[in-house]
Amino acid sequence: MAHLRTGRRPSLAVPAVLSLTASLGFLPAAAAAAPAPATTAATAPAAGTPAGAGPAAAGSELSYVVNTRTNHRTLASVRREIGRDGGTLVAAYDRIGVLVAHSANPDFARLMRAVPGVASAGATRHTPLASASTTDMGAPQVLGGAQAAAAGAAATGDQDPLEPLQWDLPAIKADKAHERTLGSPDVTVGVIDTGVDDTHPDIAPNFDRAASVNCVSGRPDTTDGAWRPSASESPHGTHVAGEIAAARNGVGMTGVAPGVKVAGIKVANPDGYFYAESVVCGFVWAAEHHVDVTNNSYFTDPWYFNCTTDPDQKALVDAVDRASRYAERRGTVNIAAAGNESYDLAARSITDPQSPNDGTASSRVIDPRRCFDIPTQLPGVVTVAATGARGLKASYSNYGRGVIDIAAPGGDSTVYQKPAPPATSGLILGTLPGGRWGYMAGTSMATPHVAGVAALIKSTHPHASAALVEALLYAEADATPCTNPYDIDGDGKVDAVCQGPANHNGFYGRGMADALAAVTY
Repeated sequence: MAHLRTGRRPSLAVPAVLSLTASLGFLPAAAAAAPAPATTAATAPAAGTPAGAGPAAAGSELSYVVNTRTNHRTLASVRREIGRDGGTLVAAYDRIGVLVAHSANPDFARLMRAVPGVASAGATRHTPLASASTTDMGAPQVLGGAQAAAAGAAATGDQDPLEPLQWDLPAIKADKAHERTLGSPDVTVGVIDTGVDDTHPDIAPNFDRAASVNCVSGRPDTTDGAWRPSASESPHGTHVAGEIAAARNGVGMTGVAPGVKVAGIKVANPDGYFYAESVVCGFVWAAEHHVDVTNNSYFTDPWYFNCTTDPDQKALVDAVDRASRYAERRGTVNIAAAGNESYDLAARSITDPQSPNDGTASSRVIDPRRCFDIPTQLPGVVTVAATGARGLKASYSNYGRGVIDIAAPGGDSTVYQKPAPPATSGLILGTLPGGRWGYMAGTSMATPHVAGVAALIKSTHPHASAALVEALLYAEADATPCTNPYDIDGDGKVDAVCQGPANHNGFYGRGMADALAAVTY
């Protein structure tokens, strides 16, 4: 199963999709939903023990990351050793000491770890490079144009026609922020995701082609349009891009920061996997192409949690951490989704039933102090939880005091949190490939709200460092006290326990993101 942060749990309906055409139908099966928690096995491996099958057998070519010192002599030596140990160098990110290699030698990672100057090395996947998965990512329902027409009739002033359906904008005071500014076109948000359809009428006016790229292979591909999703791939990245920066242009919907630029940084392969070498490429590209904010609504495959006690998983943590820190040092604010499994990420242990998701997954108990969801739990990355239309933690959203940094609307089932009219859905409206608009829910949808607010902060403070933008994001958030007891389904049982004060707790972190404060102070 895939790795996108579009929420779906057994009681949460499949996200609906809105089309402004009159026709009815269904989207391709690539519309994304993150896997619901699986049944926990009776026994589980010890924390950090690889679950399921190990990397592919001899003769199957895999991809690897090799993390080294960054001095020229070490890098040159390690490059030579890659060839001697049966590998082929694919990409070299010398400034952070991350090398990407392919090899069919099952001992390749072990041999590389013994090379002087190598800090860690490991396989990025279990599925051989030439194979394909059969992941079914769901098929949201397409809605007709009647709701769009009703929304247009309810629009007032200079609202875009679908803005009355966007309950999430007033939830973070974005509607009030837009009265002051729409954001600066000098600010770019990079959507590290499944690709962005830059031909969409709500995205095209704000698209930054120079900052867009395809990183799926682990090295940049700047061929025109390479950042777009194919017809069979997920619309997830396009949806996220619209939430951030859909233009205020009299068409469709309005983004949180409708005056900033958005770039497509495609890192998900055609089967929907976000492998470490692609994610590293995405962060480094953002760092070196003046991207001010990155949106990361995924986890890095194939492990939901990467345990530093396992040499392969440790290498993935090391590689992605180096890349995200590099981006931050170059001025990029990295914002990531907390996940949709209702996990308490501050618990003493968590049962992970879905790793590795490109091999034979089995249940394992992990220690959150040594096993990390990347990039969201890496140092310096802003971790975002989701709320619903009532302002409560979304039923599916992960939480945890000291882990969650901030909260924003991600949507929830109307059974749990129903929006006020004229909005009709408790999910989040976004853009979809082919000039369409639709609803999704998840921490995937909460994260672009925070990315949009960060872009507004950067617009207001154009010379602010990444650290200052992040500090302002937290300082300007609306403190939100714990919801206790939290019985979101009303069955009389507590579904999660929130700990901490209003300005630093496990459900909402520093509080709800505030777009008006971002452009006022």
